[in-house]
Amino acid sequence: MTLQHLNETMEKNAELVRSRFEEIDAVREKAYKLSRDVVRLSANTIRAIHRSEWQSVDEMLAKTRAAVQDLTNSVTPFPQLFWAGYTQDCLKEYAEVEHTYAFIRQLPIQSYEELGISEAAWLNGLAEASTELRRRILDIIRHDHSGEAEQLLEIMDDVYSLLITFDFRDAITNGLRRRTDQVRAVLERTRGDVTNSLRQSKLEAALSTFEKSVSEG
Repeated sequence: MTLQHLNETMEKNAELVRSRFEEIDAVREKAYKLSRDVVRLSANTIRAIHRSEWQSVDEMLAKTRAAVQDLTNSVTPFPQLFWAGYTQDCLKEYAEVEHTYAFIRQLPIQSYEELGISEAAWLNGLAEASTELRRRILDIIRHDHSGEAEQLLEIMDDVYSLLITFDFRDAITNGLRRRTDQVRAVLERTRGDVTNSLRQSKLEAALSTFEKSVSEG
């Protein structure tokens, strides 16, 4: 092989690499924008869920799902983009929305394959959805709906019991262990809040019964 031929083959292959990089860079720009859209839509959907604005929730969830679909379709051919931090973070936020919606509306939990996301994003979204239930529970016990609060607390407990069975390295789970610890802390605080609320309700009911019996006596 002559030096000229060597240079020609090197330049030819370098151009192939350049072309591939240009394609990846264009997709990366699109993916970054879409990931920001998914995070924004997810936050707005969670906010609407806590307000029980179900028509708005359904509309925003449809937009979120469309943005996620567009994102995953774009980055799936490029593993380095699919597994990029910003992509996985936004898919985790999306999973949090889907799980929170399912918990509160008492719907089946969708698999990571059905959502079109990674296993780690699905699990981490599950952890964060569990902590979102605390806000819902506190809103409920302010209005004395203790039955629903207890049910959501049980879901939190079930999620934590599930998460602690995933004893894998962070490189695989993308920080699940830290989020599991956060779920435990939130679960303990919430259990205390629900217990105090139930005690208060029982005390108020007992006082009401006593006062009624005294007035009738």
